[in-house]
Amino acid sequence: MIPVSDLLVGTAKSADSDESRPAADRQHPVVVWHVTGANNLDPAYGYETAGPGHGDGELTTAEATDVIDDIAAYGVAAIRFSGGEPLLRDDLETLVERASDTGLRTELSTNGTLLTDERAESLRAAGLDDVDVAIDGLPEHHDDIYGREGAFDDALDGIEAAQHADLDPGVRFTLTEANAADMEELVDLLALQGVSRFRFHHLEYSADDEIMDLDVDHEAQRRAVRRVCDITLDAHDRGHDVETLLEGNRADTGYVYQYAREELDEGRAAAIRERLETEGGDPVAERIADIDYQGNVHLTPYWQAYSLGNVRDRPFSAIWEDESNPLLAKLRDREDHLPDRCPNCEYYAMCRGGSRHRALAAEGDVWARDPQCYLTDDEIGLDVDASAD
Repeated sequence: MIPVSDLLVGTAKSADSDESRPAADRQHPVVVWHVTGANNLDPAYGYETAGPGHGDGELTTAEATDVIDDIAAYGVAAIRFSGGEPLLRDDLETLVERASDTGLRTELSTNGTLLTDERAESLRAAGLDDVDVAIDGLPEHHDDIYGREGAFDDALDGIEAAQHADLDPGVRFTLTEANAADMEELVDLLALQGVSRFRFHHLEYSADDEIMDLDVDHEAQRRAVRRVCDITLDAHDRGHDVETLLEGNRADTGYVYQYAREELDEGRAAAIRERLETEGGDPVAERIADIDYQGNVHLTPYWQAYSLGNVRDRPFSAIWEDESNPLLAKLRDREDHLPDRCPNCEYYAMCRGGSRHRALAAEGDVWARDPQCYLTDDEIGLDVDASAD
């Protein structure tokens, strides 16, 4: 997660800011948990789910609370309840309350269509700290992506319900070929609805070629990231306390630093670089972990095809500590395994090679170049002649 507004204008207020969230490290990752495989919509991309019905082998309430107790005792920073659609899980309030009581920060990732006033109030009473609603374009594009007419309007109703419950909802926007042009207008529209936090995600891949076909090219990615930066500065110049975050492509760190050098000053840019290097780049295998609805532990929410183990067999803490797993061990010591371009990159410390899962999906090789790295050899300080050898 790259906190653009915090970096560019120095405002930090959300769960993603250093001031309000416990530091996540190898032993204390943020855990994304798909508590159900059920989904009331049919998104064009996202996590593997069981479809409209609950999946076989879904963790029971008792099993789920045991997992919560284990990750809390282990020192996990926060838990994000996801799905499928997590609001389809009848005991979600029970799980949120248990997590909150153990001291975990509790977050919800939802499509928003089932978030009524009553449900938002009950989740808030249970201890929910944070909610993000997926909005992936203006109405036509959003409804097409989620496979149902009216999904956009229902998501707005969910945002309003969260606001009534004082949950201060944010919006999660995933950049695709279809919705790239909607970004600026969507931010303006949602700002009028009182939304002040926007997460901009780059598309993650699976082995499904159709999902890769939804992605934008490198130039479109650059334009989108620049527009996020421009929107941030423009909003704050107009006195709007909008929070913007980028996620899913660590090449953005180098670009945001370059943007700061162009639009701000060297002192601010240097401070941005120092912070991004301190945060340490791609979080996979260290600062983020994933549990699916059957209890399988994964490296990220998108890396569903590879399991590190199952919480029914061993506690999450034991699975996460087990570096006899060769992939886990290599990802935690990745510099020797990455393509030559990465360790020689000027921004390696703030990127660490980008998405290994996206490289695997696109190239069939965990250690190939991240296909979404849009920075040129010249920009990253690489000797063009040497890199060609």
